[in-house]
Amino acid sequence: MSGKCPVMHGGNTSTGTSNKDWWPEGINLDILHQQDRKSDPMDPDFNYREEVRKLDFDALKQDVHALMTDSQAWWPADWGHYGGLMIRMAWHSAGTYRLADGRGGGGTGSQRFAPLNSWPDNVSLDKARRLLWPIKKKYGNKISWADLMILAGTVAYESMGLPTYGFSFGREDIWEPEKDIYWGDEKEWLAPSDERYDDVEKPETMENPLAAVQMGLIYVNPEGVNGQPDPLKTGQQIRETFARMAMNDEETAALTAGGHTVGKCHGNGDAAALGAEPEASDVENQGFGWGNPSMDGKASNAVTSGIEGAWTTNPTKFDMGYFDLLFGYEWELRKSPAGAHQWEPVDIKEEDKPVDASDPSIRHNPIMTDADMAMKMDPTYRALCEKFMADPEYFKQTFAKAWFKLTHRDLGPKSRYIGPEVPAEDLIWQDPIPAGNTDYSIEKVKKQIAESGLSTSDMITTAWDSARTYRGSDMRGGANGARIRLAPQKDWAGNEPERLAKVLSVYEKISAESGASIADVIVLGGSVGIEKAAKAAGYDILVPFTPGRGDASDEMTDADSFEPLEPLADGFRNWQKKDYVVKPEELLLDRAQLMGLTGPELTVLVGGMRVLGTNHGGTKYGVFTDREGQLTNDFFVNLTDMGNAWKSAGNNTYEIRDRKTDAVKWTASRIDLVFGSNSLLRSYAEVYAQDDNAEKFVNDFVAAWTKVMNADRFDLIV
Repeated sequence: MSGKCPVMHGGNTSTGTSNKDWWPEGINLDILHQQDRKSDPMDPDFNYREEVRKLDFDALKQDVHALMTDSQAWWPADWGHYGGLMIRMAWHSAGTYRLADGRGGGGTGSQRFAPLNSWPDNVSLDKARRLLWPIKKKYGNKISWADLMILAGTVAYESMGLPTYGFSFGREDIWEPEKDIYWGDEKEWLAPSDERYDDVEKPETMENPLAAVQMGLIYVNPEGVNGQPDPLKTGQQIRETFARMAMNDEETAALTAGGHTVGKCHGNGDAAALGAEPEASDVENQGFGWGNPSMDGKASNAVTSGIEGAWTTNPTKFDMGYFDLLFGYEWELRKSPAGAHQWEPVDIKEEDKPVDASDPSIRHNPIMTDADMAMKMDPTYRALCEKFMADPEYFKQTFAKAWFKLTHRDLGPKSRYIGPEVPAEDLIWQDPIPAGNTDYSIEKVKKQIAESGLSTSDMITTAWDSARTYRGSDMRGGANGARIRLAPQKDWAGNEPERLAKVLSVYEKISAESGASIADVIVLGGSVGIEKAAKAAGYDILVPFTPGRGDASDEMTDADSFEPLEPLADGFRNWQKKDYVVKPEELLLDRAQLMGLTGPELTVLVGGMRVLGTNHGGTKYGVFTDREGQLTNDFFVNLTDMGNAWKSAGNNTYEIRDRKTDAVKWTASRIDLVFGSNSLLRSYAEVYAQDDNAEKFVNDFVAAWTKVMNADRFDLIV
């Protein structure tokens, strides 16, 4: 008789049945507490940005250069050069970035974890990371996986002859998958594109914030829309997808051409014969996936995308060969050995064919994907390619800068860049901000604000609206730069343009008189308002403040790329632009996660903002206090008071009624009541409702507020 298994199945070691399975409508606060300290193997005081500065940058680059041509028998390099593989790894790491929410990208080393490590589009990139392991092992804590993967792609281009634009270190590794990133709700890999479009014929109808056209792809399907070749339709999808990844047409054309100038596609075999992906692979494979039973130690036998062949005659050299072949020959549809659609040239000269990746005595036809053919057939892309062909140096420079943007887009402003190869040029997509003045009297400015006639609500609201745009996903937005006074932010509905203009007119005068930046004045205004509200409640507190924010100009601001930062809902101010399919509390969690807030910080900020009277438009939803404008814990006290009953008033609004008299005491939104209904949020709310925690509430509110105001102060971080 076999013994009963001593391990609890499903609860701690397997998927089991989660709370979400039992109660699918419940909100999940896990996204606020991902990357918990308990998952991080590094010492509590470890600071990667300090460690990487100790790195011998030159020695590291020499080792990465040497790796490129050190072919290993267990995974031989194409033509003896790993450049194409390393570029694809770096590209697919950075290429998950999307502008809509700033999530994705190569800034965290997340390609090491599921689902990315097992995406169909990432076949065999596990091999690239494993080839890098000896270098990671050698340099240890001084180089993150995130930095090393992007560096490997950049060095690969240098190794093959491209003068690169620059490189920055500073990407910090995560130690678990990113739970906050929505990759789509398809239930199968490479499900038809139709599932994420209202109309697949109209690429702009793709579901936001998604950018890739199918589950498991980085960009577009290389065989065509839903695998059906049609270069003009593919060109339309390319344009939309790359725009959602913050690239314009010229950058898109340069990246496509430059990315396919080197390396090859792999489809010389039966894709169905490959083993399971890394996440499903047996333990003896040690994290390797997609085992190829037909590899036989030959690079030319690899299978990844299913398309087979190189794009250029010299695939280990960065040259103009991509354009020479694409525009020098006519192309026709054929099938790869793996059965994938690909384009091959008609009547190509033997000397223009690339040699076999393993046997230089054999030559094969070059290939083009449907995306490549779009560069030739789409009128806009064709014109750009012709411009590149007429000026090869311009093409190289344009590609080098586009590659730099692709691999650094989510690293944040240039003040975060580290290393000897950081470019001196300020690029508009880096959201440049001039240094701010610190030589002024903070107390004098605070006095001017206090005597300006502005209400505490105006002061606090303006500071909040300026800072709330920050998103830790790509380190964009925030109060620094005072872009709230520039287009497009000054006209956003969530910023109440008329009220904002009135406040800014006052702050601009104070800035001119004091020498403080408008950005500093805005944040100081919030401090003045909170200190005044706390004093009215009986607490003499000082909100921490560090001067030095600068004021950006219109010329420093890429207005179009700031549009996605517009808050369409702000639960902290009890507002949303319109009704959405997503519940208000889910929108609140998304905003809180982007701002880097924890569950307790989210809770204390909402409760404080309510009693301070900062609701959008002055609405009274959630203002559970008779002392509006004072920083008290009344929101939590009255929310948890069992003398009250809660009744729906329709359209996500509610009434708080006295249980004895049935008189309406307050009104509320779903956002307000979720802090009493959700068990986790209620546990935080009860802490702040306790009689002995009134002062703790004030202190915690100030700490969370200061965190929001300083989220984008990278000049204060090592």
